[in-house]
Amino acid sequence: MTTQSPSAASAAPSAVAPSRPSAGRPPFDRRLAAAVQKVTAHALGPYQTAIVRIGFSLTWLLFLLREWPHRLELYGPDSPWSWGMGRRLIADNRSFSVLMWSDGRLWFEIVYALAVLSAVLLLVGWRTRAVSVVFMAGVLSLQNRAIFMGDGGDNVVHIMSLYLVLTRCAQVWSLDARRAARGKGEDRFVGPLLWTVLGGFLLAATWFSDITGEWWLLVLLWVLWLGHGLWWLVCRYAPDEPRTLLDVVANLAHNTTLVVIMTEVCLIYATAGWYKVQGSRWQDGTALYYPLHLDYFSPWPALSGLLGDSGTMVLLLTYGTVIVQVAFPFTLFNRKVKNVLLAAMMLEHAGIAVLLGLPFFSLAMIAADAVFLPTGFLVWAGARVVRGRDRVLGRAADVAPVPEQSRTEDGPRTLVG
Repeated sequence: MTTQSPSAASAAPSAVAPSRPSAGRPPFDRRLAAAVQKVTAHALGPYQTAIVRIGFSLTWLLFLLREWPHRLELYGPDSPWSWGMGRRLIADNRSFSVLMWSDGRLWFEIVYALAVLSAVLLLVGWRTRAVSVVFMAGVLSLQNRAIFMGDGGDNVVHIMSLYLVLTRCAQVWSLDARRAARGKGEDRFVGPLLWTVLGGFLLAATWFSDITGEWWLLVLLWVLWLGHGLWWLVCRYAPDEPRTLLDVVANLAHNTTLVVIMTEVCLIYATAGWYKVQGSRWQDGTALYYPLHLDYFSPWPALSGLLGDSGTMVLLLTYGTVIVQVAFPFTLFNRKVKNVLLAAMMLEHAGIAVLLGLPFFSLAMIAADAVFLPTGFLVWAGARVVRGRDRVLGRAADVAPVPEQSRTEDGPRTLVG
């Protein structure tokens, strides 16, 4: 009879036992299935997309209201960029503008008023699916009418107006969410009425398609129009299975667009940062000295002069701007570093608004940055806003606790968490 050493006996079971996955980490196929389930079953980042919706609609609304006395010179019949010049440019670059349907002042006033109204309705989240399309048409129509009237922030609003159409950005902080929380579904009249009005608009756009834009945009608008009508019919009359399928499609479109928005913001900062690196004034740390001493960009000359005359401050702000913009895309998978740089970029844009007199550019960029804000911070800020509103209105604050699901199913935690 042979005996076995204790060391050999203890090693034998480990030699023949099959390898098992670690207790704290499920197999890859289960993790993949859970990720697919999460992407298709939920519209991620509800608070992030809501703050982006609010930010861009507010930016566009404030711009339209500030330029109300000058609207005719900017985009209307009195613009230096005349209607005929705008028509030739739009015919050449195949962009979209309903202002090319007529050069009369009445038509311009109607379009401008609808742009203001759609911005208000999108801000409060009323019938967001339909209003977001009207908002997009207003932004494209006015900006494409006179493309030389912007300051950089208009480009961001232009792009985001297209993206917002494809997002479910009214899940929270909207009248739509409030109506859904009260158990009120789609009504019988308002939805079909909006759908009919938008259908008439699309018929007119198709009729004038030779001067309003390229065919792909009209196809997109028709698909959205038909999709909205199908959504209303299915939600009202169809059984659960078709509604589940439409929810999956809408969630996929929303989540894909959310990733595109994040990528767009990263590209904006990466492009700006790497172009700055190539400039000699940015390399020697004197780039910010020059705009701070331009009368056109000095709404507060004393403050601009105080900063511009300090070589140390100019050096720190110049290098800090480049470092933050170049580094930000590389910090997305480290939440703490990302949040620090995110706060720095927002403060930078707030400084641009005050020092250089570019409030709408800064507000647009802050709204774009908001897609990366942590969910916990947004929930906390929303609760404080509600409490402040209740105090102003003389009501007792009654903030409902946030469901645990909304804290974990709001998007990739490494990006927006």
